[in-house]
Amino acid sequence: MRPSDLPQVRALRLFESMSEPSFAALMQASYLQTFPAQLELIHEGEPADFLYVVIEGCVELFAKSNGREAIMAMVQPVGTFILAAVLRDAVYLMSARTTSRSKLLLIPAQNVREVLEGDAVFARAIAEELAGCYRGVVKEYKSLKLRTSVEQLANRLLRYHKERGDSDGAFELPYDKKTLASLLGMTPENLSRSFNTLKPYGVEVNGAQVRVTDLKALETLAKPNPLIDERTN
Repeated sequence: MRPSDLPQVRALRLFESMSEPSFAALMQASYLQTFPAQLELIHEGEPADFLYVVIEGCVELFAKSNGREAIMAMVQPVGTFILAAVLRDAVYLMSARTTSRSKLLLIPAQNVREVLEGDAVFARAIAEELAGCYRGVVKEYKSLKLRTSVEQLANRLLRYHKERGDSDGAFELPYDKKTLASLLGMTPENLSRSFNTLKPYGVEVNGAQVRVTDLKALETLAKPNPLIDERTN
């Protein structure tokens, strides 16, 4: 890794409080690399050789079984994958591919485990990262189990409206509709029907562009729940 890359990496939440010797040990043999879009980085069932950190771009985690494929999560800066497999020296349970040109930090799994044993600050940061990931998974699972497809989409649009919407209630979907459908556990056809169902509630859709004209009506339908929808863990 180039010396000029170290300050950018050091600023990441996972590493910012580590001692300099521990950080140096962790970065030994680590490197930053830029990958093109749609490149498969890891495959489920393979040993976890590296901890990956997304510095720029976006990575989708996906899984396959019985001829089916589903997107499990999207990892954006600054996020890690797949930490649990690295710590347990286990195989990956998901595959990963870039969705756009992405810069990733690759840290050898053995380095992570060795530093974890001797650095209490790093161990605490790892625990907090895993706890946040676990709580995020629980929230997604609650949404899938407790909501209809229309309610799931309505709440997801409310989130995007809050994060990305302009003063007129317009925003662009962060992913294409096929990806969004997979994230919500739907087929593309079901997603299309759900968008149509939301029209009377003030949701206008034109390709990737969405405009919410009646926020109160959409919230009444969605019934957002902070124990599911709040992004802080």
